[in-house]
Amino acid sequence: MEIPFYQVDAFTSRALGGNPAAVCPLDSWLDEALMQDIAAENNLSETAYFVPKGDDFEIRWFTPTVEMDLAGHPTLATAHVIFSELNLRRERVLFHTKLGDQLDVRREHGRIAMDFPARPPAPGLDSAEVAAALGGQPVEVLTARDGLAVFEHESQVAALAPDMTRVAALDCFGVIATAPGEESDFVSRYFAPGAGVAEDPVTGSAHCTLIPYWANKLGKSELFARQISRRGGELWCRAEGDRVVIAGEAVTVIRGTLHL
Repeated sequence: MEIPFYQVDAFTSRALGGNPAAVCPLDSWLDEALMQDIAAENNLSETAYFVPKGDDFEIRWFTPTVEMDLAGHPTLATAHVIFSELNLRRERVLFHTKLGDQLDVRREHGRIAMDFPARPPAPGLDSAEVAAALGGQPVEVLTARDGLAVFEHESQVAALAPDMTRVAALDCFGVIATAPGEESDFVSRYFAPGAGVAEDPVTGSAHCTLIPYWANKLGKSELFARQISRRGGELWCRAEGDRVVIAGEAVTVIRGTLHL
């Protein structure tokens, strides 16, 4: 069996920045265990698979250890492959997820813009446990799918050295650390050791929670965000009620074939 393979750096305009994702176009779905094994072999934070569904596509995402319910940077990477690698001459694609969500993705102002569900945070996690896990004291702790730890300054987020065992034990999928940005509206870092990703370089799905939080806090619907991991990434964001728009750039770094 041979499967086309692309590795795309997402949320960046330069190769070797942003967040690398593997993208595998398929004619039909593979066995779920095989898709998980391929994701483990790739050993990137996520591998995306997509198959045709009429004029649209179905999409699924896997970390090295688990299947995701929603993922941003591999969706951006997949749209980039469709727009730039497969010669389909399209300006818009609609992705259908395993849980029934529909993700509208299109070219917008020279970037790829994704329409995702908003996941606003609410109280729920123990502040002391989060502080102990992250190694820093947030001023506010909330939760949606992920925990959200809000700090006063960007430098505090940059300096965090989390205890990954404690982070994995928290009652949430992953933990977002965020603060107002010095050269952006807000910054973030994202940790999900329980899903096989100690620190994710740039996390689109985390912005489903970050965008409604900061839009409300800053009183504005359009925001520019930076994820300040070692590789770093840039996201142009828009709050639209129960939806958010997350836009970014992407670069193909590997084209190849999986031989199985």
